[in-house]
Order: sequence, then C-alpha cells, then structure tokens
Amino acid sequence: MAPQAPRPGAGSGAGPQRARPPDRAAPGSGAGPQRARPPDRAAPGSGAGPEPGPDLALARTLFRPVRDGNAFEATVERLATAIRLGAVTDRLPPERELATMLGVSRMTLRDALQALADAGYVTSRRGRGGGTFVRFRLPADQDAHAVARSMGETLTHALDYRRIIEPGAAALAAETTLSAAEQQYLTGCLAEVADATEDAVRRRADSRLHLAIASVTGNAPLIAAVADVQGRLSGLLELIPVLRHNIAHSDAQHAEIVEAILAGDRERAAATMTRHCDGTAALLRGFLR
Repeated sequence: MAPQAPRPGAGSGAGPQRARPPDRAAPGSGAGPQRARPPDRAAPGSGAGPEPGPDLALARTLFRPVRDGNAFEATVERLATAIRLGAVTDRLPPERELATMLGVSRMTLRDALQALADAGYVTSRRGRGGGTFVRFRLPADQDAHAVARSMGETLTHALDYRRIIEPGAAALAAETTLSAAEQQYLTGCLAEVADATEDAVRRRADSRLHLAIASVTGNAPLIAAVADVQGRLSGLLELIPVLRHNIAHSDAQHAEIVEAILAGDRERAAATMTRHCDGTAALLRGFLR
C-alpha cells in the first residue's frame, strides 16, 4: 500500500496560524489577487500528534452527519465510499471521533464497522497502536461491461457531470491561497499516484489526488460533488485494463494540473483537467462499447 500523503493542518499543539508562502503569488498578468483562505480552515492542534485518516475538509464531507432514519445503512455507505475512493488509506479515525462526525451512536458505528469487516473492507487490531484499519482490495471477478450496462445512461451523465465539476475544482484550487502544508499535501498525493506499482493501489491513489484537489479549496459542496462523481465512476475505472502508455500520459497530466494549481494558473489547471477527463471518458467508452 502506498504511504499516506501528509495531511494538511496536522497539528503539533501549535496554533492554527497559516502564513501564505512568499512564492505563491500568481504570475503577473493583470489578474486580480488570489482568493484568501478562510481563517477557520486550519485543523485544530491538540498536542497529541497527527491523527490518522483523510484531511479535515475531505473528512467533514465524506463523514458528514447521517440525516435519515437508516443510520446503519447510511453509515456503512459513508465509510465504504471513503475507503473505495482512497480517502482513507490506512487507519480510520478513532471511534469516538468518527461517531461524532457521522452523528450516530457508537453502537451504530460498531455495527457498521463489523459489517465492513465481514465484507473485507476493514480489520480491527487491539492494543497499543490498534484501531480499525483498511484492508480493501479491488474485486478481480467483476465484468466491466455488465457494470456499464447496469448503469445505462447514467454512465454518460456521470462523464458529462465530471467534465463540468472537476475542471471547476482545479480552477478554484488555483485561485485559493494554499498553505505550505496544503501544497505538500497535493504534491504528496501526486507522488503516491506516480510511485504506485500495483494497479489497485494506483487506482485508489488516483481518486485520492482528485479528491485532494477539491479538498484544498475548502468548499464543502464542491468536495461533495467531486466525491460523488468519483464514486459513480470508480467501479468502472477499477475494472478496465491499466495501459502503460496511458499511465505515462495520465501522470504527465496530473503533474501539469498540480503545477498549474501551485502557480495560481486557473486557466491552465482547468484546461488540463478537461483534457484529462476527456481522456478517461474515451478509454471508458472504448472498452465498454
């Protein structure tokens, strides 16, 4: 499993002050100033060291409170989606914290975690350094054509939806003033994809990078939209062949997107993400027709 990228705002007890790095200014072209980061985006430091799990903004979205009467089922869905998308790659947040984030009782959470353990998504370890750990592996026996047929017109709609949402997320990330930790988070997620040697690890790292781009905007509805579209397509992307030439091309596009975001170049970030989404859509259509 690829190492988890550093999380932005992981506290060491220091206050939530977040200075803008001096080299983050967008290249001067007459464009207006970058959008300032809201002051409450920093993760609170507790002096206890970094906690496991996804970054704070992404966690708040994927582990948002359950609102309907199906608390158990909704909790399973929230956790399974976070695991499948690679938002959690190692250990889940502590039980008390996770139950609070989801707005469910600890008994409901335990039942959901047991169901995920029975399904092979997680495993529990006791003692020092224990907790609930991800063990999910991609299924090897599903038919991508059957999955695509079951989606019907939903697949086309999902591809169109992604082409609108993800370039917008990349553009907004480029407009957002990022802390040094958030810049490191993006480059770390980028490295996870490029360094992955197993197809399953690469697929999840790829999803995590796309979620990270949305996450650094701090825009909860946008993060939810990217998580939604990634969730709709991830099952198919996991099942089509991994092409070595496409990996090289995809890695180059990922690098250009992150580079454009860090340079504050919203047009290049959006345009490259659009080409990237179009390439993925072409592969899906080619293999699933």
